[in-house]
Amino acid sequence: MDMAALIAVVGVAFFFTYTNGFHDSANAIATSVSTRALTPRAALAMAAVMNLAGAFLGSGVAHTVSKGIIETPTGNQGMAILFAALVGAIAWNLVTWYFGLPSSSSHALFGGMVGAALAGGVDVIWSGVLDKIVIPMIVSPVVGLVGGFLVMLAILWIFRRANPHRAKRNFRVAQTASAAAMALAHGLQDAQKTMGIVVLALTISGHQSGNGIPVWVKISCATMLSLGTYAGGWRIMRTLGRKIIELDPPQGFAAEATSATVMYITSFVFKAPISTTHVITAAIMGAGATKRIRAVRWGVAKNIVLGWFITMPAAAIVAALMYWLVHLFWG
Repeated sequence: MDMAALIAVVGVAFFFTYTNGFHDSANAIATSVSTRALTPRAALAMAAVMNLAGAFLGSGVAHTVSKGIIETPTGNQGMAILFAALVGAIAWNLVTWYFGLPSSSSHALFGGMVGAALAGGVDVIWSGVLDKIVIPMIVSPVVGLVGGFLVMLAILWIFRRANPHRAKRNFRVAQTASAAAMALAHGLQDAQKTMGIVVLALTISGHQSGNGIPVWVKISCATMLSLGTYAGGWRIMRTLGRKIIELDPPQGFAAEATSATVMYITSFVFKAPISTTHVITAAIMGAGATKRIRAVRWGVAKNIVLGWFITMPAAAIVAALMYWLVHLFWG
C-alpha cells in the first residue's frame, strides 16, 4: 500500500473537517449572535471549545460511517474511493458556503461516499443508507420543526405574566448555555463522521484491524473541527440568524435547546449521523412560527430545503467524476 495515498486521504479528511467547522459554525451560534446573547468572537470561541469537547463523548456515529454505508473497499481502489468522496463533499461545502446556504456537510460526505463507491464498483449498503441516513434526514427536521414550535409555546405559556424586557434579558443569559449544548452536540456528531473515514482509511491500508478509534485520530479530527469553527462561517450565519426570521432570545433558546436534545438522542440512542444543519434550521422555523406563520420567510426556507434534497446527489456526482480522474493515477 502506497503510504503517500494514505497520507493524502487523511490530509483531505482533515481539510474536510476544517470546512465542516466553518461551514457549520453557524449552526451552534447563529441564534445567539443574532439575538445579541453573545458577541460573535465570544460565541465562536465558546463553540470551538465545546466542539473539541464533544468529539470525545462517543464513537457510535463514527462506527456507522466506517462500517454501515459502503462495503469496505480494498487496496488503492479503496483509497481512491475515499479520496474522491472527500473531494466531492468539500466541493459542495465550498459552493454552499459561497452562496450562504446552510446545507448539510454530513450529507455531502455521505453522498460523496455513495457516488465514489458506485463509480468504483463497490457495493453500497442500501439498507444502512436508508436506516441511518435517509430516514433520519426526513424525520429529524420534522422533529426539530415541531419540537421548536412546542418548546416555544411552552415558554410563552410559562412566562405569560413575566415582564417582557426582564424575560428577554434572562433568556439571553440562558442562550449561553443552550448555545454551548448545541456546540457540544455538533462536536459529538460531526467530528465522529471524519473519524469514521480516517478509521476506514487505516483499515484499508492495513494499519488497523479493529473498530477502535485511535486517540490521535480523535484529537486531530476534534482540533480541525474546532479550528474551522473558530474561523467562522459568516455568510451562513446571516442566513440562519436573520434571513429566515428575526429571532428574539426566547425563540433562540427554544431552537437551540430543541436541536441539542435531538442530536444527543440520535447520537447516543440510535447512533445515527444526522445533519445538525437540518435540525437547527427546522427548529428556528418552528420557534419563529409561534410569533405568526408569516413571520417566517418561507421563500428563503424553501430554497434551503431544496438545497437539502440536492446535496447528496450533487456531492455524489462530483465524487464519481473525481474517482474516475483519481483512478487514472492510483490504478
